[in-house]
Amino acid sequence: MKDKLFFALFLLATNSLDAQQLCKEVNNIAGIERAAHAKLLNKDLSSLTQASGNYNVTYYKCEWNIDPANYYISGKVTPYFIITAPTDNIVFDLSTALKVDSVIVRKRKLSFSQGSDETLTIQLPKAYRKGKRDSVAIYYRGVPVGSGFGSFIQSQHNGVPVLWTLSEPYGARDWWPCRNGLDDKADSIDIYVTHPNQYKTSSNGVLISTIPNGTNITTHYKHRYPIASYLVAISVTNFNVFTDNVQLGNISLPVISYVYPEDSVYFHNNTHLMLDAMRLYNQRFVPYAFMNERYGQTEFGWGGGMEHQTNSFITSPGENLMAHELSHQWFGDRVTCGSWEDIWLNEGFATFCADFLYTETYHPDQLAESVKNNLDYIVSEPEGSVKVDDTTSVGRIFDSRLSYSKGAFLLRMLRWTLGDTNFFKAIHNYLNDPKLRYGFARTSDLKIKLEAVSGKDLTYFFDQWFAGQGYPSFTVNWSQDAANKASINISQTTSNSSVSFYKVPLALRFKNATQTKTIVVDHTTNNQSLVADIGFKADSVFIDPDMELISKNNVSIKTMLSQPAPALTPLLVSPNPFTNTINFSLPDSGNKKVLIRLFDMYGHLVLTKSVVTITANQKYSIDVPAFAKPGIYMLYITVDGKSTSHLVIKE
Repeated sequence: MKDKLFFALFLLATNSLDAQQLCKEVNNIAGIERAAHAKLLNKDLSSLTQASGNYNVTYYKCEWNIDPANYYISGKVTPYFIITAPTDNIVFDLSTALKVDSVIVRKRKLSFSQGSDETLTIQLPKAYRKGKRDSVAIYYRGVPVGSGFGSFIQSQHNGVPVLWTLSEPYGARDWWPCRNGLDDKADSIDIYVTHPNQYKTSSNGVLISTIPNGTNITTHYKHRYPIASYLVAISVTNFNVFTDNVQLGNISLPVISYVYPEDSVYFHNNTHLMLDAMRLYNQRFVPYAFMNERYGQTEFGWGGGMEHQTNSFITSPGENLMAHELSHQWFGDRVTCGSWEDIWLNEGFATFCADFLYTETYHPDQLAESVKNNLDYIVSEPEGSVKVDDTTSVGRIFDSRLSYSKGAFLLRMLRWTLGDTNFFKAIHNYLNDPKLRYGFARTSDLKIKLEAVSGKDLTYFFDQWFAGQGYPSFTVNWSQDAANKASINISQTTSNSSVSFYKVPLALRFKNATQTKTIVVDHTTNNQSLVADIGFKADSVFIDPDMELISKNNVSIKTMLSQPAPALTPLLVSPNPFTNTINFSLPDSGNKKVLIRLFDMYGHLVLTKSVVTITANQKYSIDVPAFAKPGIYMLYITVDGKSTSHLVIKE
């Protein structure tokens, strides 16, 4: 008669008491950015762009009068445009809080009207045919509508007035007439800001001139790349300005920082961390998109960051924040999501890039806990898709769990599924596609690039992970014969009915006290069975040990059939779960020398005790290092070359 011994190894996700700083920063960035758009939560975002579709803007000339001590704007915006359908009028987005004084074309005043739907309708001099090019000068003034965070902010730092703008997603029209949607980029822009001469202006592109004019100065910036209206920005205060240079191939790119005088040392001492990220992204993706101009950072008081083109506005020079906003110059500015449904193409990529920088800069072991915390956050709820199912909700668009964290993990899974070579080549092709470069993209555009490089149909992947909700939970039953061949059965359940089965490459790590082997199973059907030659006698299997997949509550069950008695009498362990100390004894061990090892759930050695002597039934105590986080561990005891193990849980 065969005796059967069953034991289960539950690889349960446990909440860490103290999340790694990296994970905290990622969630903070997402949360702050979502909160910053809270004023729109009860508005229908689809109505926040009403610009007519009968023209495309090719160029903006913006001339503004700004005093950071006053919450007010006046000036002139001259859009140059090309007619795309025959018409005698065109419509721009502009808040009704701003009063248009006149609209001029070739010294001639045009008829216009401002609508309650936040529009400016301009009657053209005559009916224009398709292909007609022209421009109009719009003179306007007023107090921009603002609340809480707003898109046009007047404040103070250290008692000094400061003014800045932040327009994502639909705030550009709050302070200047433009096309306010994700359907048009101007080919270039010039910005002139006239302000009191004790201040400096930071904006997009290259500083061309600062011209004194009595008690004022007119600052001119020129930007010669396509730009979405929400990425146009200005800030005015008594900035300190310093320049770093980063070598990117044969080009020494200037990186210009505009910072508050009281924070200059702080920014000086930390900006080099962003330069490291610039070199990495430039090498691994494609060259920096605005190489003929510059990159820069501007300090502002919003509490997070915003990827204004060539000039990210940031609240502080934290490494993760700087890397996140910098990466948007590739993913968000060079290629911009073509719908808020696909915001993950901006925010998921930026979160992935910040994690990628950490992975390339630091030892992977340092990141394991951060990856786990991020994964725990994603699976903290059983539903939710990366695809935004309600683009009228700012809270949903900027959901930190789905658009940022899960979006980034979707890219991590693609990298795991396709391999580094295919993944990075596809990203390179995505960024370099002439139809997408300096334009707009949808998720389907990225999918096409990934499929073309890998030769795989990824419809299933995007159905599961982009459009689908939730995650899988894996159960692995396994046993080993005398020849060390493992019989394996893999099954899964899903947390949400939108996906009945997740097709994934699933890593299984077989382990004993001294040996490890990882195999990857193409998990294509439920209750899938296979045989693998492990090459040694394993005592445990870890499912997805490097956390390449979104999953939760995975279970590994070892079934030993007709096995000889254990090499050592089973351990007696207490308490379990433990807090800081593990007590154990070995009945009938005699007066023996014992080697003690403790491994975490990822197979990393946490503690080792050189040979100690333990008598029969003697209770021995192990103090677990303070850096060990709450979670699952495996305690190995070796006596005379023979081992036994026990699963323990740290609270």
